[in-house]
Amino acid sequence: MFLPETVAAPAAINVVIADDHGVVRGGLRLLLQRHDGVHVIGEAADVPGTLRLVEARRPDVLVLDLNMPGGSSIDAIPEIRRMSPATHVVVLTMQDDPAYARAAMQAGADAYVLKEVAESELMTVVRSVMNGHTYLNPALGAQLARESLEPALPDDLTDRELEVLRLIALGHTNGEIGERLFLSVRTVESHRGRIQQKTGRHTRAELVGYALELGLLEQH
Repeated sequence: MFLPETVAAPAAINVVIADDHGVVRGGLRLLLQRHDGVHVIGEAADVPGTLRLVEARRPDVLVLDLNMPGGSSIDAIPEIRRMSPATHVVVLTMQDDPAYARAAMQAGADAYVLKEVAESELMTVVRSVMNGHTYLNPALGAQLARESLEPALPDDLTDRELEVLRLIALGHTNGEIGERLFLSVRTVESHRGRIQQKTGRHTRAELVGYALELGLLEQH
């Protein structure tokens, strides 16, 4: 007598969501938990809370927003990988600048997904990284491929970061820069942080001096 073969059920996927907006976290929880075997086991609203939660829960997947209070999410990725090597990091962000995607993937992220396509792509990406694959938003991947064929900009600054640097050097506040470039203050702050990280210049005087070296203040 032959017994019918049994098919093993897919292993459960335990997920932690890190985003500083409660509404976003709630929406992501509903989106993920529609799928059998997916369990959201914790939520965090800032970078320190994310690190504590990952260390305590050791999730299979961390869905990580780039812009949260308490530090740089990108800088936190290597620490997350160190404390929980089995955790797959899926960056979910509104930042569509390829420089952020490059930095996140270089820091150790497994995937870079834009929030605008989260509903259609996120669960597919979660399953993909669980199977050992990486994922980069196709449009950003294409931009990175084009950039690799173009002459490098100073210190790997993007065109947008060079424009922000120029306006900083001209004395504009973050709010004024945001108005000129149609960006939120928070996005300007993120650009400024990346500029400081890439160039090693941190004070306004150092940034002004660097902008002068590049001839940015001669532009009209």
